[in-house]
Amino acid sequence: MLTTTKSTGAFVDVAVVVVVLVCTNLIAHFTTVWASLGAVPVAALVLVALTRRRGLGWEELGLGRRQLRTGALYALGAVGLVVSVVAIGAALPMTRPMFMADRYATISGALIASMIVIPLQTAIPEELAFRGVLHGTLSRVYSFRGVAMAGSLLFGLWHIASSLGLTASNRGLSSIFGGGTTGQVAGIGCAVVATAAAGFVFTWLRRRSGSLLAPIALHWSLNGAGALAAAVVWHASVTS
Repeated sequence: MLTTTKSTGAFVDVAVVVVVLVCTNLIAHFTTVWASLGAVPVAALVLVALTRRRGLGWEELGLGRRQLRTGALYALGAVGLVVSVVAIGAALPMTRPMFMADRYATISGALIASMIVIPLQTAIPEELAFRGVLHGTLSRVYSFRGVAMAGSLLFGLWHIASSLGLTASNRGLSSIFGGGTTGQVAGIGCAVVATAAAGFVFTWLRRRSGSLLAPIALHWSLNGAGALAAAVVWHASVTS
């Protein structure tokens, strides 16, 4: 009876986390500008506080001290790999158009985005929510395979709202999928698949290192290095 009660409580915890994430996503993308800036960071902190009160330990959240060194080593390796791949992609004529996103049309804007906005509004809070809280609650009811599959799928679906204008603001993608409704749907589908795959890698890093440092670093480098590369490519296209 006690085991059944604990199991039911764990499933309830997972359900609460998922509901909070869904509501946060809707608030962040379909309400006010201020809500879009603060919804995800606030929700991540609230989820950490709630699950701590429900008995989730710091190590279950990926925030244990003993894993910091291993997490830092994996983080350095992940950042180095991503920066190298992004640099090659931005340099090759075949893949360079994929970096033509007009929201990073200036170097200064890209620097602010990569060093402030992306880590504080996206990388850190999303990893706290998904690879920290969601990972920890799912691990109480599923094996790692279940955690990886469920967490990755939810992470992919999380990016539907943020991908609504993806093809319209990216020359490379709009040239492939088009700018109409069909192109928009295709762009959203690709974004969901890509972010779900990224979520799986983030989850693997979280499991392998035992720390959130590694997935946070990888998440930041993918977005931050991409933003800087986009600004460089855009600037070069304008001045050439």
